[in-house]
Amino acid sequence: MTQEDLQCFQPGQLLARGTSRLMSSHGFCTVEELVPARGLRVDVMALGAKSEIWVIECKSSWADFRSDSKWRGYLEWCDRFFWAVDAAFPTELLPDDTGLIVADAYGGEIIRMGPERRLAPARRKSVVQTFGSTAARRLQALRDPGAQPEWT
Repeated sequence: MTQEDLQCFQPGQLLARGTSRLMSSHGFCTVEELVPARGLRVDVMALGAKSEIWVIECKSSWADFRSDSKWRGYLEWCDRFFWAVDAAFPTELLPDDTGLIVADAYGGEIIRMGPERRLAPARRKSVVQTFGSTAARRLQALRDPGAQPEWT
């Protein structure tokens, strides 16, 4: 993908792209804009080899962060929570009890590990199933855009 191709993406989408690349380098697979429960949509959910679940919220500006009133609701859907921001973001304003990733469209770096809050087994099973079915539906839509899945 060229620099010109990336111009059609919003800043938050570019952060999600780089964050997903970073997560892949740590052995995670990711799904962007995943809905774990009605009324919630996480920017990036990452699933590790041992079913660890991380949620990463991408914030392209301080105003974007301040307008996000739902982020605490994501904590009950993951083992670790992170913010992904660009290098110009005032990171000292982010909550200290959350993880921090600095990223761009091409990758990133974990600056601060989010504290671990292990999910209950039943919640983990539900999140992993949602993750898998969302990924499978998206892959099917890419492979056969004209097909209408039975579950819609």
